[in-house]
This record gives sequence, C-alpha cells and structure tokens, in this order.
Amino acid sequence: MPNPFPIIGVIGAGQLARMMVAPATALGVDLLLLAQSSDDSAAQVTNHIVGDYRNIDALRNFAKKCSVITFEHELIPVSVIRTLEAEGVVVRPSSDSFIFSQDKAQMRERLSNFRSPKWQVITSAQGVSEFPLIAKSITGGYDGRGVWKISRLEELVQLLEQNGKLLIEELLEFDMEIAVMVARSPHGQASTWAPTQTIQVDGICLTTITPVPNISQSVAVAAQKLALDIAKEIGLVGVMAVEMFVRGEDIFINELAMRPHNSGHWTIEGSCTSQFEQHIRAILDLPLGDTSMNFPFAVMGNILGGTKTDMYRPYLHLMARSPSLKIHQYKKEVRSGRKIGHVTAVGENLLDLRESVEHALAYMSGEIDE
Repeated sequence: MPNPFPIIGVIGAGQLARMMVAPATALGVDLLLLAQSSDDSAAQVTNHIVGDYRNIDALRNFAKKCSVITFEHELIPVSVIRTLEAEGVVVRPSSDSFIFSQDKAQMRERLSNFRSPKWQVITSAQGVSEFPLIAKSITGGYDGRGVWKISRLEELVQLLEQNGKLLIEELLEFDMEIAVMVARSPHGQASTWAPTQTIQVDGICLTTITPVPNISQSVAVAAQKLALDIAKEIGLVGVMAVEMFVRGEDIFINELAMRPHNSGHWTIEGSCTSQFEQHIRAILDLPLGDTSMNFPFAVMGNILGGTKTDMYRPYLHLMARSPSLKIHQYKKEVRSGRKIGHVTAVGENLLDLRESVEHALAYMSGEIDE
C-alpha cells in the first residue's frame, strides 16, 4: 500500500532544518535534506543526501525523491530554482517570491509602496553627499555581514571598488527593531504571530522579546497588517520574517527572510503553533495552526560560541538554577561568535525571564562561571 504522506525536500541542513524535524515527525511527514556535509546540524538527526545546492543535476536527482522543495537558507541561485520549476518541480516559496529575500534591490523596488528608509542603488559615489549612511551588498549578506556604516565619501568609494554595486540607505534613527513572523498557504490563508523585539549586538540578533514591550497596540496591529500585506504582495508560500524599524508610531520596512527565522524561535515553547510546524503546514497547503501565545511573555537568547567548548556540562548549573529554561543545542562546532544554540524562557515576569536568559548566555559562552 503506498504511503500517502508527503516527503518534504529541504535545501540546507543547518539548525533551521534541524528544528523542522520534530514537528514533521509529529505529523508523520518525512524530511529529506540536501546537506553540504553529514556533519551539518540537521543531517546529524534525519535523512539527508550530501550534494551541492548550486549544481542543477544534483538538485534534479534530489527533487525526484520529494513531493515539495523548500529552503532553510537564501544562498541557492534563483536561476537554479527557476530551472526546477520549469521542469515541474513544486518549490515553495516560489522563485518569484524567494528572490526578494536574496536581492535587496529588487525587494526595495517591489515594496516601494511600503514605508522604508530612503534608498538607492549605486555603482558610483558621484552625487552621494549625505553621510553617515548604511551600505549593503545587494545579495549574500546576513547576520551583519554585507552591511556597513559609512561615514565618509572615501569609505564609500573604497567599498564600491570592492563590490561594484551597492544599495545605500539613510541612517535611520529609530527606537527599536522588531520582526513579525507571517505564514501564508497556496490558497491564501495567512496568519501572523505577535510582533517580536530583536536586540542586536554587532549586527547579530542576541535576544528577542515577545510581545514587543513598550509599543502601542496600534503599532503592534499595524506591524502585523504590514506583514500580511507584504506576504500577499509577493505571493508568499511558507513562513517569512518581516524585519522592521519602529520610530514612535511610524514603521519602516528593513528586510525580508523567506524561511523560518531566528526571530521566531520563541514560538517553539511560546506559541500554540511553532514557526517550524506552520512552515510545514503552509508549504503542504494544510490549514494553518493557531498562533496565539501560550504565556504572557517569551524571551529567546542566542548562544554564541565563546571560551567554553563543552556545551553539555553547563546543563548541571543552568537546569538547577532555572528549571523552566529550555535549551536547544544545534550540535555545531563551537567557534567564537557563531550561533551554536538558543535558550528560551516563558512566563509572566519579563524581568525574571530576561535575567534567566542573559545569565544562561553568559554562562554558556564562558563570560561568567557561577
């Protein structure tokens, strides 16, 4: 008797794919990963094939084993995705929407009706006179990479010599950065989670707080509506993070990430339906799940590699100190500044939750030892 359950092919085998495994298993859905190495985070725990995501023949062979293809990173060339689609492979999100998480210039152009920092694409510094400004590589940047604060014309000229073309944006003064996770299915059902404050250090998200403290209900609702409107505008299928700047009552669109995202990790413990289960539901065109919060607050912190290499021994201290703290290990090689896991605390007292998470991050990185 044939197995009626679909096989989801995931291009990439990092921690995002790893966190898809539990909800897929619960639903009886099989994942098959295209990994760069069997040592990749998700490849350690589920079925995978080792191959090059840039090689169309490798992807063709991979796609033959899958019911639908999705992604856990934005690095796959859009030309490769379009070739698969032309050959009848179901890819979600499609290349027509996925491109907006790969190409910042196309994203800005497509979302020109949505408020954003003033921007332009340049190949020359001629005529650029307002400094400081933000310069971004048009493709390939993430976690602070490919983003520069430029204070002088000479810096911009040098950066253009290295990159050829840049997206430049005004250096916006804002109160906070937030993100809204949004999901949408092929037949247009859509949902969002509560907006999340993202706290950045050196361009890397270190902590998230959900719901965003200290913003008005009107801003929270407007941010969710923006995410839903953008998802519809680009024809999203799957889960996406919409990153935004908030200044007073004004919201500015920053960037899109068309996949489960760091700012949604809190949903594993903090929401009725996690972003990872919702992504699976959306790309399979199943009814979407309830996104309401299980607790008044959820605080997530990224564990960054530091002086400690033994990530198991800290459990003795952390679990005794904070029995409700949830720890997620990605089983990646510990390197300085690298995301190797995350912790989440949920409950009613935001100050206690933040203290618990901050202590765990400092302890696991080796900054403190008590």
